[in-house]
Amino acid sequence: MELIEILEALNRTHGPSGDEGGIRGKIEELARPFADEIVTDTLGNLIVHKKGAGPKVMFAAHMDSIGFIVTHIEKEGFLRVGRLGGISPKEAAYSAVRFKNGVRGVFVPEEKADFSKLKLDECFIDIGAADEAEAKTLVQVGDTCVYDGPVRVQGSRVTAPYLDDRLACAVLLCALERIKEPAYNLSLVFTVQEEVGLRGARTAAWWVDPDICVAVDVTDVDDTPGSEKNGTARLGGGAAVKVMDSSVICHPEVVAKLEEIAKSQSIPIQRDIMRSGGTDAGAIQNAHYGVKTGGVSIPCRYIHTPAETADLRDAEACVRLVTAFAQT
Repeated sequence: MELIEILEALNRTHGPSGDEGGIRGKIEELARPFADEIVTDTLGNLIVHKKGAGPKVMFAAHMDSIGFIVTHIEKEGFLRVGRLGGISPKEAAYSAVRFKNGVRGVFVPEEKADFSKLKLDECFIDIGAADEAEAKTLVQVGDTCVYDGPVRVQGSRVTAPYLDDRLACAVLLCALERIKEPAYNLSLVFTVQEEVGLRGARTAAWWVDPDICVAVDVTDVDDTPGSEKNGTARLGGGAAVKVMDSSVICHPEVVAKLEEIAKSQSIPIQRDIMRSGGTDAGAIQNAHYGVKTGGVSIPCRYIHTPAETADLRDAEACVRLVTAFAQT
Protein backbone atom coordinates (compact mmCIF):
# COMPACT_ATOMS: atom_id res chain seq x y z
CA MET A 1 0.00 0.00 0.00
CA GLU A 2 1.04 3.59 -0.54
CA LEU A 3 1.92 5.71 2.49
CA ILE A 4 -1.18 7.90 2.15
CA GLU A 5 -3.45 4.85 1.84
CA ILE A 6 -2.07 3.44 5.08
CA LEU A 7 -2.48 6.78 6.83
CA GLU A 8 -6.11 7.05 5.73
CA ALA A 9 -6.81 3.51 6.95
CA LEU A 10 -5.26 4.25 10.35
CA ASN A 11 -7.08 7.58 10.67
CA ARG A 12 -10.44 5.80 10.49
CA THR A 13 -9.63 3.58 13.47
CA HIS A 14 -7.75 5.73 15.96
CA GLY A 15 -8.45 5.95 19.67
CA PRO A 16 -6.99 7.88 22.61
CA SER A 17 -4.44 6.68 25.14
CA GLY A 18 -5.77 3.64 26.96
CA ASP A 19 -8.09 2.64 24.09
CA GLU A 20 -5.73 1.42 21.36
CA GLY A 21 -7.58 -1.82 20.48
CA GLY A 22 -8.99 -0.65 17.15
CA ILE A 23 -5.80 0.87 15.83
CA ARG A 24 -3.77 -2.12 17.02
CA GLY A 25 -5.98 -4.49 15.06
CA LYS A 26 -5.64 -2.44 11.89
CA ILE A 27 -1.84 -2.21 12.20
CA GLU A 28 -1.60 -5.95 12.81
CA GLU A 29 -3.74 -6.61 9.73
CA LEU A 30 -1.46 -4.45 7.57
CA ALA A 31 1.77 -5.83 9.05
CA ARG A 32 0.99 -9.55 9.06
CA PRO A 33 1.86 -10.34 5.40
CA PHE A 34 5.41 -9.03 5.95
CA ALA A 35 6.11 -10.23 9.51
CA ASP A 36 7.62 -13.44 10.86
CA GLU A 37 5.86 -13.08 14.21
CA ILE A 38 3.49 -10.63 15.88
CA VAL A 39 2.80 -10.51 19.60
CA THR A 40 0.93 -8.17 21.93
CA ASP A 41 2.42 -7.65 25.38
CA THR A 42 0.52 -7.21 28.62
CA LEU A 43 0.26 -3.43 28.34
CA GLY A 44 -0.97 -3.63 24.74
CA ASN A 45 2.12 -2.84 22.66
CA LEU A 46 2.13 -4.52 19.25
CA ILE A 47 5.54 -6.09 18.57
CA VAL A 48 6.18 -7.06 14.94
CA HIS A 49 9.21 -9.31 14.50
CA LYS A 50 11.20 -9.74 11.29
CA LYS A 51 14.03 -12.24 11.66
CA GLY A 52 17.58 -11.41 10.70
CA ALA A 53 21.14 -12.00 11.79
CA GLY A 54 23.09 -9.58 13.92
CA PRO A 55 22.15 -7.42 16.90
CA LYS A 56 18.60 -6.72 17.99
CA VAL A 57 17.27 -3.47 16.54
CA MET A 58 13.98 -1.94 17.63
CA PHE A 59 11.98 0.70 15.78
CA ALA A 60 9.19 2.30 17.80
CA ALA A 61 6.21 4.48 16.90
CA HIS A 62 3.31 5.14 19.25
CA MET A 63 -0.23 4.30 18.15
CA ASP A 64 -2.11 6.17 20.88
CA SER A 65 -3.35 9.74 20.66
CA ILE A 66 -4.51 12.60 22.83
CA GLY A 67 -8.20 12.91 23.61
CA PHE A 68 -10.90 13.52 26.22
CA ILE A 69 -12.54 11.33 28.85
CA VAL A 70 -16.06 11.97 30.15
CA THR A 71 -16.08 12.84 33.86
CA HIS A 72 -19.61 14.27 34.38
CA ILE A 73 -22.93 14.36 32.54
CA GLU A 74 -24.93 17.48 33.39
CA LYS A 75 -28.72 17.61 33.74
CA GLU A 76 -28.99 19.58 30.49
CA GLY A 77 -27.19 16.75 28.61
CA PHE A 78 -23.79 18.41 28.20
CA LEU A 79 -20.58 16.49 28.98
CA ARG A 80 -17.69 17.64 31.14
CA VAL A 81 -14.38 16.00 30.31
CA GLY A 82 -10.80 15.45 31.44
CA ARG A 83 -7.63 15.28 29.38
CA LEU A 84 -5.87 12.24 28.01
CA GLY A 85 -2.46 13.64 27.15
CA GLY A 86 -1.31 17.14 26.27
CA ILE A 87 -4.46 18.68 24.87
CA SER A 88 -5.07 22.44 24.99
CA PRO A 89 -8.64 23.77 25.43
CA LYS A 90 -7.85 26.79 23.21
CA GLU A 91 -6.52 24.59 20.41
CA ALA A 92 -9.47 22.20 20.70
CA ALA A 93 -12.21 24.87 20.84
CA TYR A 94 -15.16 24.18 18.51
CA SER A 95 -13.59 20.97 17.22
CA ALA A 96 -15.73 18.04 16.17
CA VAL A 97 -15.15 14.93 18.29
CA ARG A 98 -16.03 11.27 17.93
CA PHE A 99 -16.62 8.55 20.53
CA LYS A 100 -15.69 4.90 20.03
CA ASN A 101 -19.37 3.94 19.59
CA GLY A 102 -19.78 6.48 16.77
CA VAL A 103 -21.48 9.24 18.77
CA ARG A 104 -20.30 12.64 17.59
CA GLY A 105 -20.21 16.03 19.26
CA VAL A 106 -18.41 19.34 19.45
CA PHE A 107 -16.01 20.67 22.10
CA VAL A 108 -17.26 24.13 23.16
CA PRO A 109 -16.04 26.88 25.55
CA GLU A 110 -18.59 28.49 27.84
CA GLU A 111 -19.69 31.92 26.59
CA LYS A 112 -18.50 33.62 29.79
CA ALA A 113 -15.00 32.13 29.56
CA ASP A 114 -11.97 34.32 28.91
CA PHE A 115 -10.58 32.66 25.79
CA SER A 116 -7.06 33.99 26.41
CA LYS A 117 -6.99 32.06 29.72
CA LEU A 118 -9.31 29.22 28.77
CA LYS A 119 -9.42 26.30 31.20
CA LEU A 120 -10.73 22.80 30.57
CA ASP A 121 -13.39 23.11 33.28
CA GLU A 122 -14.80 26.09 31.37
CA CYS A 123 -15.56 23.84 28.38
CA PHE A 124 -18.05 21.10 27.58
CA ILE A 125 -18.97 18.67 24.82
CA ASP A 126 -22.35 18.99 23.12
CA ILE A 127 -23.59 15.68 21.69
CA GLY A 128 -27.05 17.02 20.88
CA ALA A 129 -28.78 15.38 23.84
CA ALA A 130 -31.92 17.07 25.21
CA ASP A 131 -31.13 16.19 28.81
CA GLU A 132 -29.07 13.96 31.10
CA ALA A 133 -31.26 10.91 30.53
CA GLU A 134 -30.85 11.07 26.76
CA ALA A 135 -27.11 11.74 27.06
CA LYS A 136 -26.70 8.60 29.18
CA THR A 137 -28.22 6.50 26.41
CA LEU A 138 -25.38 7.70 24.16
CA VAL A 139 -22.28 7.88 26.41
CA GLN A 140 -21.21 7.03 29.94
CA VAL A 141 -18.75 8.49 32.42
CA GLY A 142 -15.37 7.03 31.46
CA ASP A 143 -16.05 6.98 27.71
CA THR A 144 -13.36 8.62 25.59
CA CYS A 145 -13.39 10.68 22.42
CA VAL A 146 -10.94 12.03 19.87
CA TYR A 147 -10.84 14.75 17.23
CA ASP A 148 -13.07 13.83 14.30
CA GLY A 149 -11.62 14.85 10.95
CA PRO A 150 -10.50 13.49 7.59
CA VAL A 151 -7.08 13.20 6.00
CA ARG A 152 -6.74 16.04 3.47
CA VAL A 153 -3.98 16.19 0.86
CA GLN A 154 -3.00 19.23 -1.17
CA GLY A 155 0.08 18.81 -3.29
CA SER A 156 2.68 17.12 -1.08
CA ARG A 157 1.15 18.46 2.14
CA VAL A 158 -1.18 16.40 4.33
CA THR A 159 -3.41 17.76 7.10
CA ALA A 160 -5.27 15.58 9.60
CA PRO A 161 -5.81 15.04 13.29
CA TYR A 162 -3.31 12.57 14.75
CA LEU A 163 -0.45 12.68 12.29
CA ASP A 164 1.15 12.42 15.75
CA ASP A 165 1.77 9.57 15.53
CA ARG A 166 -0.30 7.86 12.84
CA LEU A 167 2.07 9.13 10.16
CA ALA A 168 5.04 7.49 11.90
CA CYS A 169 3.07 4.23 12.21
CA ALA A 170 2.46 4.42 8.46
CA VAL A 171 6.19 5.02 7.91
CA LEU A 172 7.07 1.84 9.82
CA LEU A 173 4.45 -0.20 7.97
CA CYS A 174 5.79 1.03 4.61
CA ALA A 175 9.34 0.23 5.69
CA LEU A 176 8.31 -3.25 6.87
CA GLU A 177 6.99 -4.01 3.40
CA ARG A 178 10.21 -2.80 1.74
CA ILE A 179 12.72 -4.55 4.03
CA LYS A 180 13.75 -7.64 2.08
CA GLU A 181 17.04 -8.70 3.71
CA PRO A 182 17.30 -7.33 7.26
CA ALA A 183 20.82 -6.90 8.58
CA TYR A 184 19.51 -7.21 12.14
CA ASN A 185 17.03 -9.11 14.22
CA LEU A 186 14.25 -6.53 13.87
CA SER A 187 11.34 -5.59 16.09
CA LEU A 188 8.97 -2.90 14.87
CA VAL A 189 7.02 -1.87 17.95
CA PHE A 190 3.78 0.12 17.90
CA THR A 191 3.54 1.41 21.44
CA VAL A 192 0.68 2.42 23.73
CA GLN A 193 0.26 5.31 26.17
CA GLU A 194 3.08 7.49 24.86
CA GLU A 195 0.93 10.58 25.25
CA VAL A 196 0.43 9.98 28.97
CA GLY A 197 4.02 9.26 29.96
CA LEU A 198 5.92 6.97 27.53
CA ARG A 199 4.46 3.99 29.39
CA GLY A 200 4.25 1.46 26.57
CA ALA A 201 7.76 2.13 25.32
CA ARG A 202 9.16 1.42 28.77
CA THR A 203 7.66 -2.07 28.97
CA ALA A 204 8.29 -2.84 25.28
CA ALA A 205 12.00 -2.08 25.67
CA TRP A 206 12.22 -4.62 28.48
CA TRP A 207 10.36 -7.19 26.36
CA VAL A 208 12.50 -6.73 23.23
CA ASP A 209 15.78 -5.95 25.05
CA PRO A 210 17.28 -4.22 21.97
CA ASP A 211 20.89 -3.35 21.34
CA ILE A 212 19.86 -0.34 19.25
CA CYS A 213 16.58 1.56 19.02
CA VAL A 214 15.27 4.20 16.65
CA ALA A 215 12.10 6.00 17.72
CA VAL A 216 9.96 7.36 14.89
CA ASP A 217 7.67 10.28 15.69
CA VAL A 218 6.71 13.75 14.52
CA THR A 219 8.76 16.75 15.59
CA ASP A 220 8.11 20.45 16.10
CA VAL A 221 9.12 22.91 13.37
CA ASP A 222 10.69 26.33 12.94
CA ASP A 223 9.09 27.41 9.67
CA THR A 224 5.90 29.31 10.53
CA PRO A 225 5.31 33.04 11.19
CA GLY A 226 6.11 33.99 14.76
CA SER A 227 7.88 30.70 15.46
CA GLU A 228 9.14 30.40 19.04
CA LYS A 229 11.95 28.17 17.72
CA ASN A 230 11.08 25.20 19.89
CA GLY A 231 12.21 22.96 17.05
CA THR A 232 14.78 23.10 14.26
CA ALA A 233 13.08 21.17 11.45
CA ARG A 234 11.25 22.53 8.41
CA LEU A 235 8.57 20.99 6.23
CA GLY A 236 10.06 19.77 2.95
CA GLY A 237 13.58 19.53 4.39
CA GLY A 238 13.60 15.74 4.53
CA ALA A 239 13.74 13.21 7.34
CA ALA A 240 14.79 14.80 10.64
CA VAL A 241 17.57 12.92 12.44
CA LYS A 242 17.04 13.50 16.13
CA VAL A 243 19.94 14.85 18.15
CA MET A 244 18.06 15.62 21.36
CA ASP A 245 14.80 16.71 22.96
CA SER A 246 13.69 17.11 26.55
CA SER A 247 13.45 13.33 27.01
CA VAL A 248 16.64 12.10 25.33
CA ILE A 249 20.15 12.92 24.17
CA CYS A 250 20.62 10.54 21.27
CA HIS A 251 23.58 8.19 21.14
CA PRO A 252 26.21 9.71 18.83
CA GLU A 253 26.85 6.38 17.09
CA VAL A 254 23.19 6.11 16.08
CA VAL A 255 23.07 9.73 14.91
CA ALA A 256 26.24 9.20 12.86
CA LYS A 257 24.97 5.96 11.33
CA LEU A 258 21.68 7.54 10.27
CA GLU A 259 23.48 10.48 8.70
CA GLU A 260 26.03 8.27 6.93
CA ILE A 261 23.27 6.07 5.48
CA ALA A 262 21.32 9.11 4.32
CA LYS A 263 24.39 10.49 2.58
CA SER A 264 25.20 7.19 0.86
CA GLN A 265 21.57 6.70 -0.27
CA SER A 266 20.98 10.36 -1.26
CA ILE A 267 18.13 10.62 1.26
CA PRO A 268 17.33 14.23 2.21
CA ILE A 269 17.78 14.81 5.93
CA GLN A 270 17.96 17.62 8.48
CA ARG A 271 18.83 17.69 12.16
CA ASP A 272 16.13 17.57 14.82
CA ILE A 273 16.48 19.34 18.15
CA MET A 274 13.43 20.13 20.30
CA ARG A 275 13.76 22.38 23.33
CA SER A 276 10.63 20.88 24.89
CA GLY A 277 8.62 17.76 24.23
CA GLY A 278 9.83 14.18 23.95
CA THR A 279 9.28 10.78 22.38
CA ASP A 280 9.42 7.10 23.24
CA ALA A 281 13.20 7.36 22.84
CA GLY A 282 13.44 8.82 26.35
CA ALA A 283 11.99 5.73 28.01
CA ILE A 284 13.71 3.20 25.78
CA GLN A 285 17.19 4.65 26.25
CA ASN A 286 17.10 3.85 29.98
CA ALA A 287 15.91 0.23 29.76
CA HIS A 288 18.05 -2.59 31.17
CA TYR A 289 21.69 -1.43 31.11
CA GLY A 290 20.89 1.28 28.57
CA VAL A 291 20.08 1.16 24.85
CA LYS A 292 21.88 2.96 22.04
CA THR A 293 18.96 5.14 21.00
CA GLY A 294 18.27 7.60 18.20
CA GLY A 295 15.30 9.01 16.37
CA VAL A 296 13.93 9.62 12.91
CA SER A 297 11.36 12.41 12.94
CA ILE A 298 8.73 13.77 10.57
CA PRO A 299 8.48 17.59 10.70
CA CYS A 300 4.93 18.56 11.65
CA ARG A 301 3.11 21.85 12.15
CA TYR A 302 0.35 22.48 14.71
CA ILE A 303 1.07 19.34 16.78
CA HIS A 304 -1.76 18.31 19.15
CA THR A 305 -4.37 20.31 17.22
CA PRO A 306 -7.10 18.96 14.93
CA ALA A 307 -5.14 20.19 11.89
CA GLU A 308 -1.64 18.75 12.17
CA THR A 309 0.22 19.33 8.89
CA ALA A 310 3.20 17.50 7.37
CA ASP A 311 4.87 16.96 4.02
CA LEU A 312 4.56 13.51 2.46
CA ARG A 313 8.00 13.93 0.89
CA ASP A 314 9.51 14.11 4.38
CA ALA A 315 7.56 11.01 5.42
CA GLU A 316 8.80 9.14 2.34
CA ALA A 317 12.38 10.16 3.21
CA CYS A 318 11.78 8.64 6.66
CA VAL A 319 10.56 5.40 5.06
CA ARG A 320 13.71 5.24 2.94
CA LEU A 321 15.96 5.99 5.91
CA VAL A 322 14.34 3.39 8.19
CA THR A 323 14.44 0.79 5.40
CA ALA A 324 18.10 1.47 4.64
CA PHE A 325 19.07 1.40 8.32
CA ALA A 326 17.39 -2.00 8.74
CA GLN A 327 19.30 -3.44 5.78
CA THR A 328 22.72 -1.89 6.44
